[in-house]
Amino acid sequence: MIPYGKQDISQEDINHVIEVLKSDFLTQGPKVPAFESALTQFTHSKYALAVNSATSALHIACLALELGEGDWLWTSPITFVASANCGLYCGAKVDFVDINPKTYNMCPIQLEKKLKLAKKQGRLPKVVVPVHLCGQSCDMEAIWKLSKEYGFRVIEDASHAIGGKYKSQPIGCCEFSDITIFSFHPVKIVTTAEGGAALTNDELLAEKMALFRSHGITRDESLMESPSHGSWYYQQVDLGFNYRMTELQAALGVSQMSRLEEFVSKRHVLANNYNRLLEGLPLKCPFQLEDTYSGLHLYVIRLKLEEINLTHKQVFDALRDNGVGVNLHYIPIHLQPYYSKMGFSEGMFPESEQYYREAISLPMFPNLSAEQQVYIVTLLRDILERKL
Repeated sequence: MIPYGKQDISQEDINHVIEVLKSDFLTQGPKVPAFESALTQFTHSKYALAVNSATSALHIACLALELGEGDWLWTSPITFVASANCGLYCGAKVDFVDINPKTYNMCPIQLEKKLKLAKKQGRLPKVVVPVHLCGQSCDMEAIWKLSKEYGFRVIEDASHAIGGKYKSQPIGCCEFSDITIFSFHPVKIVTTAEGGAALTNDELLAEKMALFRSHGITRDESLMESPSHGSWYYQQVDLGFNYRMTELQAALGVSQMSRLEEFVSKRHVLANNYNRLLEGLPLKCPFQLEDTYSGLHLYVIRLKLEEINLTHKQVFDALRDNGVGVNLHYIPIHLQPYYSKMGFSEGMFPESEQYYREAISLPMFPNLSAEQQVYIVTLLRDILERKL
């Protein structure tokens, strides 16, 4: 089975992890700050907080922005549930903004329409979470301008997008957001096995997130509420969590970051191959927004179902039955049973629902071979032409 995504682990990556295993530190040593430094150097952001998952990063980002009961968080329906759940963790309410039918990202036009209505209703969001689906940046400048007009804070969910660019700047620089989130799950562009990070240019937000990732505890006397008792002393000054990244994860991350540009470049070669091989088939290839350079975590096609006389499920199942591990990113969050109980229902976000009926994620990872791509596309062509 050709998987839809797969990590690329080199001998150098393994050596970095073994070095930590032989060291004095398995947690809270020098590798986590080194990984954070690699992130800030690459993205040009001022601060990076490495944590044990992107979900944890989203949670502490919301907490740092003081999202709470009575507040609203808006995000895209087409994302993993964590992009919305982070608002619920804080006691806030969640709503969604429909996607642009070309980019599959949050649509700024739909966002503005929803903001105008919400202002009249007195229910403007406190936080908006645009999601860079597949690795392509949302139109962040347009969203940022709306944030200034309507007074909300912006968390970029860039879980798919490290290594990408927006308006020639690296995603993660936080030029048009308060905080940016990365994921380092094994199928992502670089991996720490599990892990995530929150990046920001705001020192106060960085301090808050550092507290929230480690029990709300500080050893920094400037953050304490009374004088230190000595070098052993710490204070819990807020209610935090155990969201720390281990040294083993960070060591892998440091090594992987040295190949980030190589990984993204290989993904672009693969995407160009797909674009060429898929030409003429009854489907849509990914659209590239102007002034963006995608990290290309995913390569999503959309079937032109009206032209193929097959159902979405039939095409998906036939690919899997013949050794191609396609996937679907994502089921619209508002259609999940947990969210349906909150009052969301089918028909509320039509572009997202149409996307779900047509989308298939083809395999995309750096070591995918040209021969494997030819097999995938030949198989897909035979299925669509009903030769299988």
